[in-house]
Amino acid sequence: MRRADFATLTEALDYAARGETGLNFYSGKGELVEALPYRDLRQQAMALARRLLNAGLERGERVALIADSDGDFARAFYGCQYAGLVPVPMPLPVALSGKEGYIAHIRRMIESVGATAAFAPASMEPWLSEAADGLDLKIVGTLAALNGVQEGDIDLSALDPSGLSYIQFSSGSTRFPLGVAVTQRAVMANAKAISQHGLMLRDGDRAVSWLPLYHDMGLVGFLLTPLTCQITIDLLPTREFARRPFVWLNLISRNRGTLAYSPSFGYELCARRAETASIEGIDLSSWRVAGIGGDMIRPHILSRFSDRFAPSGFQAESFVASYGMAEVTLALSFAPLGGGMQSDTIDMDALEKKNLATPFQQGAGRGREFVHCGPALPGYRVEVRDENGNALPARHIGRIFAHGPSLMEGYYGNAEES
Repeated sequence: MRRADFATLTEALDYAARGETGLNFYSGKGELVEALPYRDLRQQAMALARRLLNAGLERGERVALIADSDGDFARAFYGCQYAGLVPVPMPLPVALSGKEGYIAHIRRMIESVGATAAFAPASMEPWLSEAADGLDLKIVGTLAALNGVQEGDIDLSALDPSGLSYIQFSSGSTRFPLGVAVTQRAVMANAKAISQHGLMLRDGDRAVSWLPLYHDMGLVGFLLTPLTCQITIDLLPTREFARRPFVWLNLISRNRGTLAYSPSFGYELCARRAETASIEGIDLSSWRVAGIGGDMIRPHILSRFSDRFAPSGFQAESFVASYGMAEVTLALSFAPLGGGMQSDTIDMDALEKKNLATPFQQGAGRGREFVHCGPALPGYRVEVRDENGNALPARHIGRIFAHGPSLMEGYYGNAEES
């Protein structure tokens, strides 16, 4: 096992292809739809890379990909890597309101990165075509649009570690998402820090995820990082999770999964479902890293989950809180493994009125519990600064500044925001 000690994502897949591990894609009912060993992914991605270049795309151009949790997305993402193209994962219409709003949203994304091609799963092709109408794109459609293109004898040159690997849109919770430009060197640095220090990945680990592949936690945490460590990944469709959250737990149980992450609301959905559904037959004793990230961590939800599933072998010590942002590729900090959820109860009056995180004293106003997300990863620094950029002491409120080897190159095409 090699834990992400490669220069590029293609070098990592070249190595993973020598083993027996790979990707497994499941339906929302937990049925295996496609098994894609890393050796097959490599072969298919390289063939696709040659077709993309023979279709008229040029190295360095951006390729928009509506990111479904299926084999075509993995092939397209890695096909772009081998071709020296820059994939740009775009969301499914899950969290956006209405067809027209979604189409306008992804059209703006395509325009903002200057994409020259765009691909979607078959179910989304009509919407993508409408979004791309009138734009100067060389190819629009599903990967089947390339079936008639010959591979030819194209040399797939080794990638420059300093070159762009992909563009990751920020969450866009307060404004239109910005395209975070991630280099090969940056993604490999973060994958290495996550695998060697944050999660301490090891032989026999297996990842299980429903997280969207257009979000940094899904893409980096549960596609790229496990692959760079030759770990098998079981993937469920994001859009099905809310309807059948137990499929996630059943897959962990069935395949003896050891690594699975979710925002707090995912654990809440499972705990609620357990109030009315049987948990008989679910065995979560193999789950050594139950990660939390991607939204505000709510300790009462995690406590409810661990109480509900303790009879199923879940251990509260498996909880691992973490913190990060797309601008550093994914992760900045992890709570220590095996320590479970550690928290600090804060006096909310002092927090709101004095910008101080003072420990709460019983009977002295309002308290709120905050979960510790651990220290910064080795090689990373995190500071909290005031409005003038001065570093603040512990327990003061300010703006988070981060530094490390996986920091973004900038927001693509947006020097002012960068």
